[in-house]
Amino acid sequence: MDLRNITEFIRDTSKYIFVIVVVLLLLIFVVGLQQVVGPSMNSTLEEGDIIIVNKLIYRLKDVARNDIIVISKNEKYMIKRVVGLPGEVVEYKDNCVVINGVTYKEPFIDSNIKTNDFSIKDLGYDIIPNDMYLVLGDNRENSQDSRDYGLISKSEIIGKAWVRVWPFNKIKIIK
Repeated sequence: MDLRNITEFIRDTSKYIFVIVVVLLLLIFVVGLQQVVGPSMNSTLEEGDIIIVNKLIYRLKDVARNDIIVISKNEKYMIKRVVGLPGEVVEYKDNCVVINGVTYKEPFIDSNIKTNDFSIKDLGYDIIPNDMYLVLGDNRENSQDSRDYGLISKSEIIGKAWVRVWPFNKIKIIK
């Protein structure tokens, strides 16, 4: 093998290595894949769905109400909806979310499902502290969420659910 063949091989191989490194960096720091486990987000997301998670978004903007996020809690990844933001007083009364005394309509919740009343006071807070969030599953009757494990901190948020990619017949941007 002469020097020219070795140089061409290194040049060709370095392109592939560069692409592999870029893809790995994107998967580690920018996006990820997450499978939905359990019924807590029915009917917005169903068990077995696979979603792309945007890991970068909350470095650029704040977490917003109704964002569907992936969190890491007790060494488990979970998908939940943000309901309460820092500085708010949140209650759940008569199957309605009440935030700072204002009742919010949640069109993604099945109105036939009945949920016990609760308040952030049940979690030991008068208002939601800075960098903390109240998260709930859309299937309130069958969800482990802030009612069970308390408020989540911003550091526990992995990213925002962005696109459902599986099953193929249900590909869509998640809102």
